[in-house]
Amino acid sequence: MRASRLLLILTTLQAKGFATARSLAEGCEVSLRTIYRDVDALSAAGVPIYAERGVEGGYRLLDGYRTRLNGLSRAEAETLFLSGLPEAAAALGLGAAQATAELKLLAALPAEIRSSAALMRARFYLDAPAWFSELERPGVLQQVAEAVWSQTALKIRYKSWRTEGERRIEPLGIVLKNAVWYMVGRAGDQIRAYRVSRILSLTALNAKFTAPEGFDLEAFWHAYAERFEKSLYTDHAHVRVSPRGIKGLGALGRAAAQAMQEANGKPDRKGWREARIPIESVEKAAWEFLRLGPEIEVLSPQELRLALANSAAAMDRLYRSPRKSRRRRTTTH
Repeated sequence: MRASRLLLILTTLQAKGFATARSLAEGCEVSLRTIYRDVDALSAAGVPIYAERGVEGGYRLLDGYRTRLNGLSRAEAETLFLSGLPEAAAALGLGAAQATAELKLLAALPAEIRSSAALMRARFYLDAPAWFSELERPGVLQQVAEAVWSQTALKIRYKSWRTEGERRIEPLGIVLKNAVWYMVGRAGDQIRAYRVSRILSLTALNAKFTAPEGFDLEAFWHAYAERFEKSLYTDHAHVRVSPRGIKGLGALGRAAAQAMQEANGKPDRKGWREARIPIESVEKAAWEFLRLGPEIEVLSPQELRLALANSAAAMDRLYRSPRKSRRRRTTTH
């Protein structure tokens, strides 16, 4: 524990150039007295650390005392500092490790690259979750992560949309998709994705495993996501969409936007274009198409056209009828 604390003090001073005893104590979660002893230990070990007295005092390292990451270019360093997902790392139980790793990296960079990396972090932020959604934090996520790192088999109780039951899983990886965590695991001969929030309970088994030869998590996920998306769409809707509606098709999903891009027909004189858009069901499509309002017209199937007409008529009745004011009833005693 003390060794890691001494390293943290050293890397903090290398990265920042100067730090007060109080800030070091807060960062290491120890007392000021402990920091004083640690600094004395570093000095006794030959680290050129010296103190600045007074109200604004603190500790510095002798100029030039630092290690360097040879061969790391400015662009490479900037890229490293753009790749962090602090919320995701924290959810996996790696928040402190990520902070320490970034601090070590920052401390090891030459001054000219270090300032550029810090500027990059100050001006760019990667927000992984989708709009209007928060990052899921399933209670078993860290246990799943530990099993993935150590290649330990799990027995889980899992509730899918169809059924609930126990399974033996060999967790091969973890994926974060639109603020939702998934575990990619092998059960028997099949490799599938499991939503971590649907794991009701899990037990780490006393059994290690080896990932299948040639398994590529990224390649598997892309193929799985493509198959899953295609399985959702069981039908098509023939639609015509206005220029404004075409810009808003992305809100209906990637499949709708892609279908419009691949449409062969030319736009009419007002810019409306026709396309065959994949849909899950009439009910789901009616709900989604209402988001585009009068910027989309369904030509077929007739059931979908009728569903939208009924919804529009119901909205018309709702908003055309005068709203009656409700008076509060007063109770007398």
